[in-house]
Amino acid sequence: MTSVQIHKINTVLITGASSGIGLQLAQDYLAAGWHVIACGRDKAKLDALADTVLVGATCFNFDITERSQVQQVATQVGDLLSSSACQLDLVILNAGGCEYIDDAKHFDDRLFERVVHTNLIAMGYCLGAFLPLMAKGSHLALMSSSATYLAFPRAEAYGASKAGVQYLAASLRLDLAQHGISVSVICPGFVATPLTAKNDFAMPMQVDTQSASTAIRRGLLHRETEIHFPKRFTYLLKLMSFLPAFVWQKMIQRDSQPRALKDAGR
Repeated sequence: MTSVQIHKINTVLITGASSGIGLQLAQDYLAAGWHVIACGRDKAKLDALADTVLVGATCFNFDITERSQVQQVATQVGDLLSSSACQLDLVILNAGGCEYIDDAKHFDDRLFERVVHTNLIAMGYCLGAFLPLMAKGSHLALMSSSATYLAFPRAEAYGASKAGVQYLAASLRLDLAQHGISVSVICPGFVATPLTAKNDFAMPMQVDTQSASTAIRRGLLHRETEIHFPKRFTYLLKLMSFLPAFVWQKMIQRDSQPRALKDAGR
């Protein structure tokens, strides 16, 4: 009697999969033969992508900042996994946002609350919803930023939220080890996405989403605890962090002025 070998298809859930790094990751994992669960807030855009570049993916539309929506989708994902006899092998919590504090003296507390809620609190909602669906041997990845290596002007909200993600990942790595779930934190440099296109300052050593996806997928394949790229940029930031504070602070303040201000003297 001939035995039939069943090939296991890996499943990855990606939040923020309707644009930027998340979309590129979804496309690349699909191309690699994975079952991709693509999650996004913009229903019209996600539906259009499902008919074009995300054909074959399972798409869920929800707002990560709304706990009830996250819980509802998690129930649907659980039902999907049960009916298909598969499990979540990889969860990439990529969705987030970025806004800047333009006047620290008149601190925009509403903006601060909004950014921290989107980048950190909402990640907690996703963890509460999706971690119970992850089994031994699975992998969790949280999107942070290389902005956590050094303080940047106007980044009080964004930097604080991403620093929280960094600590969250480190703590989860300790506590989830007993459950056989490994954890990575992702710290990109500047990546050309619709989000960074809004920046009004120079973005040195910027990479495209394909390069970002390649670096992330390589790091996740090897279950690296910290995935940072491009290395020439992130290592420079790490090196600068060892300098006396007054040195790197002066360098950052000089190079982080809005373009409009820098161009005014030309």
